[in-house]
Amino acid sequence: MSANVWPPISHEQLIKEEEESLAAELEWLLNLLQGNLASLKSGLQECVALLAPEEPGSTLALSSLRSESVKGFVTRIGTRIVKGDINLRLLTLPTRSPHPLHLAHPLPLPQLSHLLTLLNQALDIIDITTWTGDPHNASFIASQLKLLADTIAESRSTLHGDPDAEPLVPGAQWTSASALPANFDPPLPPSLSFHLSIVDAALVLHLRTVQPAAEAAAAAAAGGFTSLRTKLGLAPREPVHDELEQVFVMGGVEVMVREKVRVESGDPSLMAVMAKLSALEHAVAGWRARVACVKGEEVEVE
Repeated sequence: MSANVWPPISHEQLIKEEEESLAAELEWLLNLLQGNLASLKSGLQECVALLAPEEPGSTLALSSLRSESVKGFVTRIGTRIVKGDINLRLLTLPTRSPHPLHLAHPLPLPQLSHLLTLLNQALDIIDITTWTGDPHNASFIASQLKLLADTIAESRSTLHGDPDAEPLVPGAQWTSASALPANFDPPLPPSLSFHLSIVDAALVLHLRTVQPAAEAAAAAAAGGFTSLRTKLGLAPREPVHDELEQVFVMGGVEVMVREKVRVESGDPSLMAVMAKLSALEHAVAGWRARVACVKGEEVEVE
């Protein structure tokens, strides 16, 4: 079964009618998009509001599940940790008794600061699309939608917190973003790395005791007697973790990790931001696909 135009028209006239129909459909779609930009903007503003520095903030427990290694809590307000009290029992600290950590000065969370910057950039993109550019220029709208999609995708990646992501997520690398000893009272031991980051919308604390790689190599070379005592159960074994024998550069010094402990706490506000960003990303992808379809173009939408 075929569809024919009646009364018959020339091929040239048919092409002209198709072009006019597509132009009218594109204009209708672009007008419809202008109304939906307000909804996208509202969603982004809700994300910004969830990151606002408002009291009382979010108080999150940071405690190890099956040991007494870490017991405590922190309070996040906006993009900073403003309160925190944690007791540590790490095998490789100078003292085995509980080692208290009291936060004396707020700790910034660079990932959340970067996320807030990206959300504000996304809001600027919507404002430019709405008020500055030509709302009926399909090429301009398509480029703005791509820019908006890329910005929202980077926002989600920032909350995902992959330390190996490209581009690098600010604050996700422990070797360059560990807390300063002076942020605590008393100050952190020089061998302890205290690193807070965001992973999958949860607050994650990594504690590492480190020693210079040269010292570790020298100890290993002269450790025959110690190794025998360990095998006989007369000396404690070094904790096992996934960074054993790896060398890192921290503060310009090559170090090795003796002990590593990871604890996390889900943050309800950050989870809400992640869910909203996922919905916004899906909505923008749908609009990109619609505009590209009417324009007769292909667009890669994840």
